[in-house]
Amino acid sequence: MDKENAPIEKVAHAVVEQAICAAQEYHLNNVRKEEDAEYAVRNIEWITCENFTVERGQQQIEEYISMWELHESWLHCSEFLCEEDLQYSKRYHYRVLWSIPTRRKPIPLATASTYFVIEISKIKPIVSVQKQCTTLPVEVFFFLESSRLIHRPEHCRFREKWLKDIIETKIIVRERFKLP
Repeated sequence: MDKENAPIEKVAHAVVEQAICAAQEYHLNNVRKEEDAEYAVRNIEWITCENFTVERGQQQIEEYISMWELHESWLHCSEFLCEEDLQYSKRYHYRVLWSIPTRRKPIPLATASTYFVIEISKIKPIVSVQKQCTTLPVEVFFFLESSRLIHRPEHCRFREKWLKDIIETKIIVRERFKLP
């Protein structure tokens, strides 16, 4: 850097830094908000512990998964698996089985499962500030058959890719081991 151009280069660096900062700020304030709005986590209002039934739990799972952004070719069936009695709560286990049947292969080569657990507290209802008795909402979480990661509906946006990955992996294993 020569001494004649030093002041000009200093000003140029300052202008570039300001432009970069302005672009970053614009991105954080505008583009990110648009992305977040587009990919907002969707959830339903889950039933309270007091009003819970096994059938209502299954209906709510169906209602929740109907909000997932999946291609129309995905078909599923849900079923109640079992009830687990714990010291302070009861857990109700459900399975949703997914597949993509086609005209050529109406019986799919592989399926993917998501497992839902609805937890009902055995603890007495919480009394609100207005002295009206309210009950706790159910706790809901789910996981995929190939993962130990537990997802909570209020914090998670379901990805169709998760189901595709499970099915593709099963098909690869079937082909490698030459299974029928």
